[in-house]
Amino acid sequence: MDTPSARLIAAAQAAPEATDAQGRRLTLRRLTALDKLRLFKAAGPLLAQNQPWLGMALLAASVAAIDDVPIPPPGNEAQVEAMVSRLGDDGIDAVAKALAPDILPLDASAAKN
Repeated sequence: MDTPSARLIAAAQAAPEATDAQGRRLTLRRLTALDKLRLFKAAGPLLAQNQPWLGMALLAASVAAIDDVPIPPPGNEAQVEAMVSRLGDDGIDAVAKALAPDILPLDASAAKN
């Protein structure tokens, strides 16, 4: 049934996309509370308290696919670093811009440190 509510829900669930400076199409996922909890666990107790590292990790973990090739969420520190390396500055910048309203509080707290 195509109701206004159904259209709003579908739009909210649609995966946002971004294109980076290299022309890669990045399909993004909005991280749930459980996704973030798992990322904290993957980071470990020290890195989970490091706001700049965690901010970068959240951006990297928000990428669900690159050019339609699925990317699983990182499960440990090495996988986070591999994803950040794969995205590079161009990919991270594109993700940050696409998710700006979602990550603004994290950016604000990281900028104070």
